[in-house]
Amino acid sequence: MKAEKISKPLTTRTIEALKPGAADLADVGEYRGLRVTCGRTGLKTFFYRYNSPETKKLAQAKIGNYPDVSLAQARTILQECKLQRRQGICPAAQIKRAKQEAMELEKSINRVEVQLTVQDLIELYLTEHIEDKKYPSGKILPGARKPKGQSETRRTLYGDAVPELGNRPASEISRQDVVDLVLKITRRGANVQAGNVLRELSAAYEFAIGIGRLPNDFANPALLAKASLRQAKVKLTHQPGKRILSDKELIQLLAWLPGSAFTPAQKSIIKLTLYTGCRSGELCAAEWGDVEFKNKTLHLRETKTDVERHVQLPRQAISLLKELPSLGKSMYLFPSQRTGLPVQQKKLTEQTWVMRKRGIMLDFPRWTPHDLRRTVRTSLARLQCPNEVAEAILGHSRSGIEGTYDLHRYEKESRHWLQVWADYLDELVV
Repeated sequence: MKAEKISKPLTTRTIEALKPGAADLADVGEYRGLRVTCGRTGLKTFFYRYNSPETKKLAQAKIGNYPDVSLAQARTILQECKLQRRQGICPAAQIKRAKQEAMELEKSINRVEVQLTVQDLIELYLTEHIEDKKYPSGKILPGARKPKGQSETRRTLYGDAVPELGNRPASEISRQDVVDLVLKITRRGANVQAGNVLRELSAAYEFAIGIGRLPNDFANPALLAKASLRQAKVKLTHQPGKRILSDKELIQLLAWLPGSAFTPAQKSIIKLTLYTGCRSGELCAAEWGDVEFKNKTLHLRETKTDVERHVQLPRQAISLLKELPSLGKSMYLFPSQRTGLPVQQKKLTEQTWVMRKRGIMLDFPRWTPHDLRRTVRTSLARLQCPNEVAEAILGHSRSGIEGTYDLHRYEKESRHWLQVWADYLDELVV
């Protein structure tokens, strides 16, 4: 029914005075779009009328019946609907989808519990919680993790949990099953991976219990296993690294690197890590649009600490960047020849492992690309670089009262000390 033209906001009194057959009432101002209709039985209903961003047609979404839903509550719900609309989501369609999901959930709850396998449980956790959801309008509802975290979580669970337990009923997995899985992973020396699998499997079970796919009184076997492993003092974290390269080893590395079996991109990443102290993963994902040759900086938008920063580039790093074959040809500094996307940091680690296994790795005590970051930090301290500047160079978060009150970025100081460090490396190989 056509709404009554009214220039005043809706009030409880005007709603209560609304009679069956009367024109709909419409709100004004920031609550424009909120309407009230009165049916033949006298039932008064709030609804939101708007142009759907999904179909581009006029649509309306029911908000609730008065007085079960008050005017204030209806206005709050209206704002939520408007927010959905601005995000490209049709509120009415979303309500319909939610009802459909609820019906599907109700059906799933009524299924025999053994039908939910561990793989089903994991996939439910990934698709309904961790990963992004895509709507027909093209809009994306972000998942609980960032894109990199989403792929890592899927890789973690499908790498170990699914092959071992995937086909078994989720409700029949015991504490001992999970303990055995974790211990099997630790026996290959992957204690951190074992901890990651345990954490994510536990979270997957908690999610399934929370949405009713498993009974509320069901005991999470991964959570029980965690208590058992803690009691047995099984270590599921990595040992803090202590390896640094000496000057003699740095000389050997820089002389050996050009002719090594690393790919050209991997060689450049290793050298840039040495010049800047950056995490190799941050360099792998770097884009040319974030390189400022004039200011001699690299803008890191996504970092481990979730804090953007500008890495200061010494002359040697600038020269290396200008020689990269991807300059002017790709948006990434180090694109994969196969996919065109950034090379993956794990490929650098895998290549190190392969070279060591084939006996073609540099002949000195075991080292990893991440040890170069520790080497940069230690060497800066040895060169008398102030502690706060060295920490800023590595992009470490500052904790406690110092991190709260000292917000200086030390960019000028970082530029100076990274140049001192790069010059020192040049002197080593002369």
